Amino acid sequence: MPELPPLREVIAAHGLTARKALGQHFLFDLNLTGRIARAAGDLEQGTVIEIGPGPGGLTRALLEAGARRVIAIERDERAIAIQNEIAAAYPGRLEVIGGDALEIDAAELGDAPRRIVANLPYNVSTVLLLAWLRRIDAFHSLTLMFQKEVVDRLAAPPRSPDYGRLSVITQWLCEVRPLFNIDRRAFTPPPVVTSTVVRLDPRPAPAAPAAFDVLERVTAAAFGQRRKMLRSSLKSLGDADALLAASGIPPTARAEELPVESFCALARTLAARGR
Repeated sequence: MPELPPLREVIAAHGLTARKALGQHFLFDLNLTGRIARAAGDLEQGTVIEIGPGPGGLTRALLEAGARRVIAIERDERAIAIQNEIAAAYPGRLEVIGGDALEIDAAELGDAPRRIVANLPYNVSTVLLLAWLRRIDAFHSLTLMFQKEVVDRLAAPPRSPDYGRLSVITQWLCEVRPLFNIDRRAFTPPPVVTSTVVRLDPRPAPAAPAAFDVLERVTAAAFGQRRKMLRSSLKSLGDADALLAASGIPPTARAEELPVESFCALARTLAARGR
């Protein structure tokens, strides 16, 4: 492996202080970055996509773990300079794209199998996830770090307080595997919350047939008033009683009680009615 300077020396040389507006929290512990890289599995085939690599601790770990090709998306010019130095140390294996990950279709980057491995900026993490879920068939896996409360929502079962829209849509398309927590003190600067690494493995087929956009509408209406019975919370979608009856769901049920398959049934009924 090429010898690279310690991360703290790198950020000092490039003046890479964390910017709150970019949601930056840097992870310097190479044991932890290595653990994240290993959690993503065999990286020797296809493409690894990293979002917001910052000083490059995880980038180095991915390359050291044998990643054949890493594509790093970074909008901070200071961090791009650091990434270019890493790319020079690993010729032909690291490509750096300067830009906003919200405006880049990761599903079109590199060769399959594609894996996204990233310590996501907290302020855009769920927006990015929903965009990737829309193209989930393009990815082999997503190994991501979120705030712990977000991972709790991703993995939450029905009838639990964390179960909601994000739970339904993610579990509809993926197996959700929370892996390990990372203490806030491991970061510079420390965030106010604990972080959790989770791996999302796309299902061979969705848990039940449904259209993404329609399922989003159904879950938005249902969980927008989660304490109310569905006969009330689904009124914005039309005749809620008829919709529920056609889907085989009691009108007195509440959103937090329904499994993923029931939301898909509602989405199919709504789509069939042309709403």
